[in-house]
Amino acid sequence: METQHRPGVLSAARAQLWGPALALLILCIGFGLAEPRFATAQNLAAIADRSAVPLILAVGMSFVVLQGSIDLALEGIMAACSLGLAMLVLNSRSALDLGGAGAALALLPGFLLGLLNGGLVARLGVPSFMATLGVWSASLGAAMLLSGGQPPLILDQGMRSFGLGRTGAMPNLALIAVAIVALGYGLQHYTRFGRYSMAIGGDEALLRLSGIAVDRYKVAAFAFSGLLAGLGGVLASMQIGLGHVDIGIGQMLATVTAVVIGGTPLSGGRGGVLQSALGVLILAVLANGMIFVGVTPELQKAVQGVIILMASLLATWHLRGRLRSVA
Repeated sequence: METQHRPGVLSAARAQLWGPALALLILCIGFGLAEPRFATAQNLAAIADRSAVPLILAVGMSFVVLQGSIDLALEGIMAACSLGLAMLVLNSRSALDLGGAGAALALLPGFLLGLLNGGLVARLGVPSFMATLGVWSASLGAAMLLSGGQPPLILDQGMRSFGLGRTGAMPNLALIAVAIVALGYGLQHYTRFGRYSMAIGGDEALLRLSGIAVDRYKVAAFAFSGLLAGLGGVLASMQIGLGHVDIGIGQMLATVTAVVIGGTPLSGGRGGVLQSALGVLILAVLANGMIFVGVTPELQKAVQGVIILMASLLATWHLRGRLRSVA
């Protein structure tokens, strides 16, 4: 099933992209004028570093949300993979030291837990909210067992150097995030997985009638999201130098917020990877800029709450006609 691109569809897609891009530009200009230190190379690199893991998480979440589902297991998967990394490389708790192979193996739980999410949703028909919430709890419990109340330190200096290091002016983790965003963009626009993910969110029933293996693409979306959540947990652990059950605390809500702010509604079918990346950058710039201009932490939370509400309203505005018709 090939996607037909009509002029109206293309215009709407451009608006979805340029709206968040314009908002990001306005924020950058505003904070730069209010506080000259905001626009320094050092601060921009700090924003890039802070955005790296959220960007990676948002790419994976984008495909799940495009299909009209949600993945609440991110924080638990990050915790499991964080502890996995810490126990597989040179650490303070055991003699095991697998080096780079250990880092690769630490991603495996993320992929498998993502497959489990996909199987529960696509094969067993469990609502994504409930399925991923259950996997979140199970994976977080597994991470707690591995931790044993004493987070293992990562003693592998190569891992630590990479997590904190830079290539030129860019943090290493930011470069990985850019590569993941490029990969996600390619998957969305140039593969069946991406095109069908968009179509599933638009009209899943019609796609099934067309003979498309919808369940296969649903499982793939959750597996990809789980893999990238695992990668986020691994990279964050390299930065802080230990495996910790709280490595992903707060990331799930921030990721969903970024996806919605960027223009991918929770109902699915619109938006995508670039929009989600812009949403992440908007939140990162806003948080950084408010600190520079002296906004109190309490007011920062209030501003972020208003943004979440506004993003939710904008994301569901196109459905207002349908909601009236069934009221």
